[in-house]
Amino acid sequence: MMVHSSSKEWLPDFLCISPLYAPLCATGVSLKHLDRWPDIEDLNQLLIVSAVSAKTKSGREIRFVRQSKDMSTFAQQYEPRIYLTGEIQTRERNWHDLFNALAWLTYPRAKAALNLLHYHALLQERTLQQPVRGRLRDAATLIDESGVVVVSSSPHLIGLLKNYEWKALFWEQRATLLEQMKFYVLGHGLLEKALRPYPGMTGKGIVMPVENTFFEQNLADQIAMINVWLDNFLRRSTLSSADLTPVPVLGYPGWTPDNEDSTYYDNQQYFRPRRIMKHPMHSS
Repeated sequence: MMVHSSSKEWLPDFLCISPLYAPLCATGVSLKHLDRWPDIEDLNQLLIVSAVSAKTKSGREIRFVRQSKDMSTFAQQYEPRIYLTGEIQTRERNWHDLFNALAWLTYPRAKAALNLLHYHALLQERTLQQPVRGRLRDAATLIDESGVVVVSSSPHLIGLLKNYEWKALFWEQRATLLEQMKFYVLGHGLLEKALRPYPGMTGKGIVMPVENTFFEQNLADQIAMINVWLDNFLRRSTLSSADLTPVPVLGYPGWTPDNEDSTYYDNQQYFRPRRIMKHPMHSS
């Protein structure tokens, strides 16, 4: 089943559209019982039902509120308001904001860490009167919108991923990949795109090395480990977009019926090879 991501029609079974939604299913399970779009009260009820301990790094309990038109002061802007009050402005009947809410419910520590990055970066830009977004906020935005946690116990598979050896990774090492590498989509922009998956969907990958025992755990325990790991990873003051690797998510086995054929991976518009950077010769 696919849907136009711009559709205003409510789909109770939307979490069944794509296998990449699996991590969201536990927190979003009650949504399938609704015959209408969830409202703000429904989202806040999810917080209670899921018993998620979701707090900002300032110690505020998060809650979803309707979007305000007044963002005239720094404290009223989207990210600062979350950090200072715990209030996440959310548009109703909007897939993008619904997936953001589900990401908060599923990865609360990671989302709080991203919010802290945004807050400090915005504060610095405001203090220094910087007209453009800085390196740290660039990286935080990419992760927030398109982040994919690549969990793997295989240095070889990680090497194939980082070297853009897509066909070797997804096809030639297919059986090994299913046992030793998994993708967990965090970015709510990418989650929205998966309502109508298309070749070209690419995430920004953060590689999380693990032991083989990670994959022996149930999904809830895996997500809990990722949440803690991301929280720690995002504390790095040197974080930049250079720390992220492209991830053509529909290459993962089973995430689209099309990738059951090896020729799917021959599309170099999607599975782009690594570009060889040519350095100019220097004269002595």
